[in-house]
Amino acid sequence: MRRVASVLFPLLAIAPMLGIASGSAMAQNVGDSSTYFVDYYANNVAGAPDATVRVINDGEEGAPKPAGDLWAEFFVFDDSEELTTCCGCRVSPDGLLSESVQNQFTNHSLRGVVPPRGVIKLISSSNCLGQKCPGGPKFKPTTPKPGLRAWATHIESGANQYPNGPAPYSQTETLFADANLGTAEKGLLEQLCYFDYLLSGSPCNCTNEDLDF
Repeated sequence: MRRVASVLFPLLAIAPMLGIASGSAMAQNVGDSSTYFVDYYANNVAGAPDATVRVINDGEEGAPKPAGDLWAEFFVFDDSEELTTCCGCRVSPDGLLSESVQNQFTNHSLRGVVPPRGVIKLISSSNCLGQKCPGGPKFKPTTPKPGLRAWATHIESGANQYPNGPAPYSQTETLFADANLGTAEKGLLEQLCYFDYLLSGSPCNCTNEDLDF
């Protein structure tokens, strides 16, 4: 009994300290400051359902428009690691932006071929990148700013393995994965997007907020 007590009393004395430390750790957790996200699309073929990318602005920059507006800078690649299109889409505080993979991201590929699969990269930015942005055709680098969160539906083949959808395809949905935006990666994405504008003149078109699919 004495041995149990000798162990128990020190633990009881430490418990409040652990609570304070835990509370401090929770108080310091003020949110995710990520600005760069990646995801994929697949089975982007005729007869398959359309995939959708949805983006929200968490309101971190404040609710008034346009002060709290952020830009979802999209960079869409095909499965040959070639940029197919790019664009910047405005997302106001607490707004919902929905983009169609078939109609916005892959229907005017630089090569003129609809890619069946590829990668979608997203930068949360405080300014708009590209020629179709407000303020004229001047091409501006992105200014990463946290506040956007994105999800994507994925078109899966094999109705028996993925039963949630019309055969022979089904759909899943995942959160865009956080990624590391280094200086070299940021510069490369911006240069590729700039060349895409020069060569094609057809960046992806943004849908109006709250217009879902």
